[in-house]
Parts: sequence; C-alpha cells; structure tokens
Amino acid sequence: MNHIDYPFHFDHRGRTSQTDSADYIRDLIEQVLLTTPGERVMRPDFGSGVMQLVFAATSPEIAATTQFLVQGSLQQWLGDLIIVESVDVQTQNSILFITVRYIERRTQTQGIAQIGVPGGLP
Repeated sequence: MNHIDYPFHFDHRGRTSQTDSADYIRDLIEQVLLTTPGERVMRPDFGSGVMQLVFAATSPEIAATTQFLVQGSLQQWLGDLIIVESVDVQTQNSILFITVRYIERRTQTQGIAQIGVPGGLP
C-alpha cells in the first residue's frame, strides 16, 4: 500500500511522491516528535513537546524527560498504528538522539526510527 511521502514533494514524473508503509510510519513518528503542541491550528494538542527542549541544557535529566514525552506522545497519537517497544535518548554534542523501536500493528514487523534533535547548551 502506498502513502503520500513526507515532507510533501513531487517525484521525477511530476506526480505526488509516494512511499511504502514502513517509511510512512517513520514519517509519522517524525511528525509527532518534531511538532510542538499548539503549532497546528485545527489540532492544537498534537505533538510531543520535544522541540521545547531545544534551548535546555543537554543532561541525563533532559534525556529522561524526553524519553517520557516521546513514549507518551507516540502512544497517544500513533497507538492505533504502532506498539512502542522502547525509546532510547542519548545526548551528544548538544544533540538529542532519539531512537524509537516499535512494532507495526498491521504487519507485526519491527521498525526503528532515529531522529536527531538539536539541543541547547552543552
């Protein structure tokens, strides 16, 4: 099954670019994680709040906070599509590296999404 690719763009034929289910799920995870609540007018509670941590000093406490934010947001917004197995957050050079391990509910396949979020003070 094909889905519209994110971010929206056109393919080499000039048509709306499409992607497979696995990439579509990773795109949805990225959208949830990088959207700040209040950013979407018609869905003001959508997002995770991770981007609010951009200016916070990277530390083990911020990593733990990020882990809880990510897990809760993914369960809330994508719980019908994925089962979150684990969320790992590492800080390195003022960047939060978020690794989400999940199982796609429809196909029961495991997947990994990795996203780097720029942090604040080292």
